[in-house]
Amino acid sequence: MSRKLIFISFVVSIGGFLFGFDAGIISGVMSYAGPEFNLNDIQSGWVVSSPSFAAMIAMLFSGRLSDIFGRKKILILVALLYAVSALFSAIANSYEMLYIARMIGGLAFGAALVLAPMYIAEVSTAKNRGKLVAIQQLNIVLGFFAAFLSNYLFNKYNQEVSFLNDATVWRYMLGVEFLPAIVYFLILFFVPKSPRWLFLKNKAKEAKDVLVSIHGKVVGEIEIKAIQESTNTSENDQKISLKELLKPSLRFLFLVGLTVGILQQITGINAVYFYATSIFKQTGIGTDAAFSSGILLSSVTVVFTIIAMYLIDKMGRRPLLLVGTLGIAISLLVCAYGFKQVTYQLSKEKIEALSFSGSEKLQTIANKQYAFDVEFKNDLKSILGNQTYAKNDGEILEAAITINANLVLFGILGFIACFAFSLGPVMWVLLSELYPLKYRGLAIGVIAFVNSLISSLVQLVFPWELSNLGNAMSFFLFGSIALIGFFIMLKIVPETKGKSLEEIEKEFVKG
Repeated sequence: MSRKLIFISFVVSIGGFLFGFDAGIISGVMSYAGPEFNLNDIQSGWVVSSPSFAAMIAMLFSGRLSDIFGRKKILILVALLYAVSALFSAIANSYEMLYIARMIGGLAFGAALVLAPMYIAEVSTAKNRGKLVAIQQLNIVLGFFAAFLSNYLFNKYNQEVSFLNDATVWRYMLGVEFLPAIVYFLILFFVPKSPRWLFLKNKAKEAKDVLVSIHGKVVGEIEIKAIQESTNTSENDQKISLKELLKPSLRFLFLVGLTVGILQQITGINAVYFYATSIFKQTGIGTDAAFSSGILLSSVTVVFTIIAMYLIDKMGRRPLLLVGTLGIAISLLVCAYGFKQVTYQLSKEKIEALSFSGSEKLQTIANKQYAFDVEFKNDLKSILGNQTYAKNDGEILEAAITINANLVLFGILGFIACFAFSLGPVMWVLLSELYPLKYRGLAIGVIAFVNSLISSLVQLVFPWELSNLGNAMSFFLFGSIALIGFFIMLKIVPETKGKSLEEIEKEFVKG
């Protein structure tokens, strides 16, 4: 595996880093922006989830646009959109401006999540394709780590540095993303066009030059021969429609991709990532500890993503998916059990120790014990008002809660770890492998569209879920869905390890 190939794979998947950074940063931002704009549950959910709604549109069309204009040109546009989104998010002066700016970023990461694994698969060989495509997921989780670390530092030094206060700190959290976005934009000019896309456009000589420059003459010639044997450029250049994905020869592969794409998001991964700070507050560890726990969460993600990259071309895609999904189900059900055992009670002494203005109003519920988190939070909101509660929920929960926090933390970290070596990276590897070159852009775009739709709905509904169903029921639902998904994948998911893209097409595409 050449250094040039590794460099290209890292550069192209920086879009994943920016997605992870944006997704991680918002969990800290909402602790400040939510109270500042006095957002209700649905508005908070929309600020968080609106990029995923925009990403659906980008995912649906980016694959086909890249078939027309090339993977590289669309990725350069993606980088520019990331930079614009970061800048306008940081200067947002209203709820509406904030979510519109974030939707611009959603267009960027929607396209990036589709095009990066597709591009990397098209420049890779069968031997190393799994780990190289998984670099996309590694960059995503490195983005999460950078975001949680950034949030922690901004929160730590809020009020201690002259330009940081509750009204400005979240703006700096969002604005920092501008720097890696500009770097991404500039270095994309140094990567070549996709060789398989060049073949698709009847530019065989240019495609050969790219493959030889990446892999060397011997390996490059082997790849060229395999592509030439399977690619009829006159056929591949014809327009295709969505209904062709449902024809008998492709129906099974489309079903596999769609199942994995839905399951990746419907188990709640982005609810945990995007609302990590809020979730950790629910365990009563306090606001500062909630921010630092995000660093632990993202560190676990990085470690297990690296493990996935090591194992994916050795164990294969199917074993990682099955083991990881079963682990996800068990971990989420552990979280549900841990939250089910929680009780809440504020003594008079603890109320007197609370530091915020208006806390004395809580004496009306002094010594009252609650076994259901929704009832407790509703009483707090009715007494304090939504804005005051939102600003001080970490301190209140820390004073009131009786919980086995280690059990819940174990469940959340177990969920993150299992996702990081299974559904996280393996889905994108599978999608980049399963479909013939002619259909690849459209198939991945449609599945990614559905994936993003599920993700955005989960993010939008999650604050409402916590407020109305409670922590325990929310995690129980996610865990039950994961368990059902495990048995479905046990039945249908094939193995693609060690096969060239052309060999996969011959084996799985019927007729």
